[in-house]
Amino acid sequence: MAAQLSNRPTLATIRQLPVGEIIVLPAEHLALLQADAREALDAAKRLQDWIEAAIALRYEQRAIAARAAAGKDTGTVRFEDGAVEVVVDLPKRIEWDQARLAALAEKIRGGDENPAEYVEVAFKVPERAYTAWPERIRLAFEPARTVRTGRQSFKLSLKPEGV
Repeated sequence: MAAQLSNRPTLATIRQLPVGEIIVLPAEHLALLQADAREALDAAKRLQDWIEAAIALRYEQRAIAARAAAGKDTGTVRFEDGAVEVVVDLPKRIEWDQARLAALAEKIRGGDENPAEYVEVAFKVPERAYTAWPERIRLAFEPARTVRTGRQSFKLSLKPEGV
């Protein structure tokens, strides 16, 4: 069997084979090709993470400055580095304290209002609704609200020549 495995196709050659030829390969070859493909995918992901980390280190301070100049803590900013446009997105992740929301819902109900007008059954508060509420309601809910950021992403794209 060792001789049979030594002449197995590689990932590079398998790309050129029609599926009909791949399905008749020995099961051992398919198992090894599958393992090779997983290993290549894992290696590519590690390489992508390494490159993304380098990009983040290079542009993080510029992104912070661009966000500060735009007067925002989260969201998308754009800037240029030579012939490259850098788009940096820092998403906002809102979390709500469930116990506090439950208490507030009961307080609203006790004031003869319908808590369903302010909170969803799972005690989640849609961010759009929260920002549209009257100030007195927002202030009451604020202690139950935590703003976190998601993972910052960087997208680099070459600008067209002549621009």
